[in-house]
Amino acid sequence: MEDGTLIALISAGVTLLFVIGVPIFLVIGFWIVGCSLVVDFTLANIGVTLFEGLNFFGLLALPLFIMTGDLINAAGIAKRMSDFAYAILGWVRGGLGMATIGACGMFAAISGSNAGTTATIGSIMQPEMAKNNYDERFAAATAAAGGTVGIIIPPSIIFIVYGFLLDLSISDLFIGGMLPGLLMVIAMQLACYFVCKKNKWGNIISFNPTNILKTGLKAYLGLIAIGIVIYGIYSGAFSPTEAAGVTVGFCLIAGVLVTRQIKISMLPTILLRSGQITGMLAPLIAVSVVMQQLLSLLGAGDVVRGWMSLIGDPTFVLLACMLLVLAAGTVLESLPNTIILAPILAPIAYSAGVDPIHFAVIFLVGDAIGFITPPYGLNLYVASGITGIPYFTIVRFVLPYLIALSIAWAIIAFYPPLSTYLLQFTGAG
Repeated sequence: MEDGTLIALISAGVTLLFVIGVPIFLVIGFWIVGCSLVVDFTLANIGVTLFEGLNFFGLLALPLFIMTGDLINAAGIAKRMSDFAYAILGWVRGGLGMATIGACGMFAAISGSNAGTTATIGSIMQPEMAKNNYDERFAAATAAAGGTVGIIIPPSIIFIVYGFLLDLSISDLFIGGMLPGLLMVIAMQLACYFVCKKNKWGNIISFNPTNILKTGLKAYLGLIAIGIVIYGIYSGAFSPTEAAGVTVGFCLIAGVLVTRQIKISMLPTILLRSGQITGMLAPLIAVSVVMQQLLSLLGAGDVVRGWMSLIGDPTFVLLACMLLVLAAGTVLESLPNTIILAPILAPIAYSAGVDPIHFAVIFLVGDAIGFITPPYGLNLYVASGITGIPYFTIVRFVLPYLIALSIAWAIIAFYPPLSTYLLQFTGAG
């Protein structure tokens, strides 16, 4: 039997494993071992590459930003930020929904996680929306959609992984995600406004500058944490890893000494939760390095580039890349999607004249949209889990947000300055 046929059979077999629920890092691992036996890829190399794949200082930012999100939640800082967002937007029809999305943007600017953003802000805001005359299914969909910016607004866990895989400056990637992330927030808030206006959802509170000031002062800890991350990286004062470490220290001190909602006895639980999430991500990153080597050896990139060369026009090449990312995002979580596709599609996009930072943002915005796109849609599952509302019930109400994000994605893709403009003012890169 030819090697190509054997590899196809192995790929079909591991796909079946994925469908029946085997963890994705094991699925990729089985594929690696199987293909290694077929193409005579030295098995001894796998262990060495797995270790070296994680032996990178920049990846230390990953568990630190995960821990930051857990500390913000435990310290009550996320609730204060949500209250501030509602005070600003509550006087507009759909204001609490818009505030939910805005709070997701602020939380994302500290935590870097889509699922963490959806779970934290959703658990706070969805019950409040249900109490304030919103359809509870729409409220859950709003939390799921708001969480998509968790991997775009810096700091972003997946940007760290992308930069590691493609050898790009993580600081530049963070800065490149600022304006696109803001555009995504605005697009979803507009969608929320029009849907709520049409259905007359949501109670309206009076515009109260005093309340805005009061809640803003209470939210100062979250705003300082955002400032530490953004200013430190934006100015070049910190590397992303250093910024993550400083932010963890700040949030820990704030939770223990200022809000006093974090007790020393809680720290083992918080650390364990952060470690569990890191433990799910780290093996995927390690096997991704080996997978890249095998895909290169098998000539997968050359095959895809051959298909893309038939398209010719750079605009259509970019559109084809975007469609591939979105299609993969409907069935894969962002990390395996990035691991599998980014090393293949990025060189193709570069050859079509797309700036590396710009393409990274395009790729990951597509990944983010996949979080609320069936049949997978991780954020939809998270929202369903925290609210108890069935998954397929939420799906129907997320459609306006999908449309809004798709429009924002098109603008980001075909207006490169959104991703690259801020880079000229920074010391990053």
